[in-house]
Amino acid sequence: MDNEVMELIDQLYTMVSEAWGVPLGNEKCIVERDQVLEILDEIKTAMPVELSEAKRLVSARDEFINNAKREAEGIRNQAEERARALVDDQEIVRIAKARSNEMLASTQAKADALRRASSQFCDEALRRTEEAISAALGSVQQAHTAFQSVAGSTAAPAAAPAAGQPEIRFEGEEEVD
Repeated sequence: MDNEVMELIDQLYTMVSEAWGVPLGNEKCIVERDQVLEILDEIKTAMPVELSEAKRLVSARDEFINNAKREAEGIRNQAEERARALVDDQEIVRIAKARSNEMLASTQAKADALRRASSQFCDEALRRTEEAISAALGSVQQAHTAFQSVAGSTAAPAAAPAAGQPEIRFEGEEEVD
């Protein structure tokens, strides 16, 4: 239809440009009134169709642009939400790492305290064992001395063990009162 109106306008242009000039009328010419009016009527008939088609195209274009804007806004909103979620995830990871480091430090401190306590306990147990062994050695030395004194004089009675010291007897030895 766009071509139809343009063709009619071209026909009018050709008709006017090829029309006979009026003598002494400079830029005036003679055209067939019926033909010009017929072409103008055809243009008038075709124009509303052309205009409505143009309006429809403009409306469709505007709707397309609005849809594209809405879609772009939706995509932007989704991207912002995703970015916020990623930032939140990173914050959660940062907090988790900080808490993990705190727990690790606390656990390390507790392990160090347990190591110190167990070292102190073992040291104390070894000290008591050493004292018990020293006391036992002292008793063995006293018994040995007592034995030597009894063995050196068979007639002499054996020395009585010191208070709290066990009496040591050998097999076949008789009890001396």
